[in-house]
Amino acid sequence: MVDRTKSAGPPSNGTFDYDAELRLYQRRLREAIDVSPSDVVLDIGCGTGQTTREAAQLATRGSALGVDASSAMVARARRLAAVEEIHNVSFEQADAQVHPFPPEHFTVGVSRFGTMFFADPVEAFTNIGRALRPGARLVQLVWQDRDRQEWATAIQRALGPVPVTASTANPFSLADPTMVDGVLTAAGFTDIHITEVCEPVCYGPDPDTAVDAVLTLRMASDPLTRLDTDETKQAVDRLRTVIAEHSTTDGVWFDSRTWLITARC
Repeated sequence: MVDRTKSAGPPSNGTFDYDAELRLYQRRLREAIDVSPSDVVLDIGCGTGQTTREAAQLATRGSALGVDASSAMVARARRLAAVEEIHNVSFEQADAQVHPFPPEHFTVGVSRFGTMFFADPVEAFTNIGRALRPGARLVQLVWQDRDRQEWATAIQRALGPVPVTASTANPFSLADPTMVDGVLTAAGFTDIHITEVCEPVCYGPDPDTAVDAVLTLRMASDPLTRLDTDETKQAVDRLRTVIAEHSTTDGVWFDSRTWLITARC
């Protein structure tokens, strides 16, 4: 599994506030998961653990485990859980593709944009499936194609394309529903449903904050490394213009499109 902190678009290096960015999607995902008091939840690619902690608070007689490849995100998730005094939640730095989860242990698997970075998706979802009890649900949100993401296309027009290397993670790797259906079927899942969910994403409460936030992402920093000083200034000025065009009284918002994918073991 590729470390999500190295991806070409959100997620990034851990300084970007993904919980704020994705807050409208978080509500939609929470509704789809529908955690019950006795559930044992596995959160794949948990980041700083918002989904994991919310699941644990609902699973009052159960528990929630969040796993992520980023040690920094896992450490922050643990700190936040301690501050919130949530005692039935835990976090592990782990590659969900190969991690030895206890077999048939979890009643729900969930991921908020954390499953697009596996080196071998069939192997990864097969491993996740082994960790789920028979009949357990898997619920995940993934991005549709890049050209359907205003946050990606608008920023790319301002700054230029992200250089692609062999190690570049692809946050849009599960954008093709036919491919996703094939991967999950090969991994042993059934009752697969793929539904479009569209919400705007927030890049900050105001333009200055949004520009600073975007510049922490590799989708911005990588193109700028190829420019000289004057070109960099011009590119950042273009970014400021784009951000200003998307500023509202409630923050800086860009359109986006996702797939909500549900399946059963």
